[in-house]
Amino acid sequence: MSPRQKGIQIGIAAALLLAAVAIDRHFPGLSMGKRLLIYLVPYFAAGFDVLREAVENIGHGQLFDEDFLMCVATIGALAIGFLPGTEPEFTEAVFVMLFFQVGELVEGIAEGNSERSISQLIDIRPDTAHVERGGRIATVDPDEVSVGETVVIRPGEKVPMDGRVIEGTSSLNTVALTGESEPRDVGAGDDILSGCVNLSGVLRVRVTKGFGESTASKILDMVKNAGENKARSEKFITRFARVYTPAVVFSAIALAFLPPLLSGNFRMNFAIWLTRALTFLVVSCPCALVISVPLTFFGGIGGASKRGILVKGSNYLDALAKADTVVFDKTGTLTRGVFQVTDLHPEAIDEHELLHLAAHVERYSSHPIAMSLRTAFGKEDDGCTVENVEEIAGRGVRASVNGHVVCVGNAKMMDDIGAKWSRCETPGTIIHVAMDGTYIGHIHISDVVKPESAKAIRELRELGIRRTVMLTGDREKVAAEVAGKLGIEEYRAELLPADKVSAVEQLLREKDHEKTLVFVGDGINDAPVLSRADVGIAMGAMGSDAAIEAADVVLMDDKPDKVAAACRIARRTLGIARQNIAFAIGVKVLILVLAAFGLANMYMAVFGDVGVMILCVINAARALGSGKRRTAG
Repeated sequence: MSPRQKGIQIGIAAALLLAAVAIDRHFPGLSMGKRLLIYLVPYFAAGFDVLREAVENIGHGQLFDEDFLMCVATIGALAIGFLPGTEPEFTEAVFVMLFFQVGELVEGIAEGNSERSISQLIDIRPDTAHVERGGRIATVDPDEVSVGETVVIRPGEKVPMDGRVIEGTSSLNTVALTGESEPRDVGAGDDILSGCVNLSGVLRVRVTKGFGESTASKILDMVKNAGENKARSEKFITRFARVYTPAVVFSAIALAFLPPLLSGNFRMNFAIWLTRALTFLVVSCPCALVISVPLTFFGGIGGASKRGILVKGSNYLDALAKADTVVFDKTGTLTRGVFQVTDLHPEAIDEHELLHLAAHVERYSSHPIAMSLRTAFGKEDDGCTVENVEEIAGRGVRASVNGHVVCVGNAKMMDDIGAKWSRCETPGTIIHVAMDGTYIGHIHISDVVKPESAKAIRELRELGIRRTVMLTGDREKVAAEVAGKLGIEEYRAELLPADKVSAVEQLLREKDHEKTLVFVGDGINDAPVLSRADVGIAMGAMGSDAAIEAADVVLMDDKPDKVAAACRIARRTLGIARQNIAFAIGVKVLILVLAAFGLANMYMAVFGDVGVMILCVINAARALGSGKRRTAG
């Protein structure tokens, strides 16, 4: 039943209850049987679906649930007035059922809001794709487009599958993937992800992944399956309800029969203790816990998704909240994973000429270092003559540039040609250049640290993360420089993939067994480590498919400071769940004790059940706003 239909049902039942009360008061001489019939009209209007659900659940062997408890308690309240020496509780019975439905309505609205927020966020599945076939454009289902085909994406349309732009320029709205509102400019040669929205120009894109393997499909699968991995708090509540509900039913039966039997006057005291038992039953319903705790984690996952943080299950939120060791891979995680010219040291020539010669010698190489030199120069077609290009294994490249023999490579190459090279202590890759046997300078190339990396380490410290560690296969000197820039006190360098697994296993042994270790990586060689850590976080946009599959959490925009945001969301979500557990159990235990001693009436019981559930659901809805930046503490 939709919230709108539920609201109409409650409104009709409330009006009928008011009418029944008016009739009851206007005709005070009515018999108990006639009064019962009057109140049964609003009772069935309010609770027909609860009664039906209880009967169906009994048929399926599910006896002890909130629908069953509510039916037993309210039917008992309707019947109790027929016992000698008792007052009828017709109004109370209908009100309990009516207010229970109000609680169901609030729950439905809260769940609907959470689902809508997530569905809007992940409304990224394209309905159609425009594919070029036989010189014409055909509009087909994205599932029918094959890898290698070309699709045309017009302004305002969703990118149907992952691919590479072969023609056109545009801006993409990536908010559904990354949580960032700033558009991303793309042009020929750029990779684009399914689920983005094309904002301006027409793009022709060559498909690199089938729809089933595209980013949009993977995100939808992650969110769809997130509910399968439950947090310990959710599992506790499920186990608690299985034991708790039968226990309170039998306790209520004992409360109704044992005291009258022990009193020696069963007939006189039974009605009193039956009323207390019915009150006990109403307040004992565990729906506040059963509903609000899963809803809290659902909201937390939704709040994380708004920030471009995809969590594969609430159990990983639970684990993230207990993190005290965070281990980062370096290349592609804390750094961009691309080489860039960072410094020029010419001798006897100027900087422009040094870079010009090096870029031309490396013109035909596909090595990342060669690409960084060409990118830094950016003017390959300047009329220079490049001939006799020769790549020397383990040394570098030699070529003739405008008639001059230019050698570009490492120190061994300089030694081979007898050029006296200058030593550079700066960490990174040093490219030496010589012309006609004479040393003319060197170029410093290094991986660039992401601007968010230092902030990521700082925010983790503010959250109380005890230990941050960087692992890398890079050289000791390079690792030390990056760690120093970012404020990471502990790092391990020159590691093979197997060494990274060993390092993480050692860190797992060293941590507090109540705490968790988080590993953050992006490359295919990080997949084993992501699986081994308590929580594996993959940098999604740049990360490999293997890393994303192995990870428990995916950061869609490759910003390492999202790790701290994920931890904040997890802690806030777990905090809200604990608040609900403590509040619901505390209030229920108090009213249960009062009911057992006859100090709680049916209205107090209604608050202890439905009122507490409504408050817990409202509190759980706060988790959907998780992820907003908060100061530490």
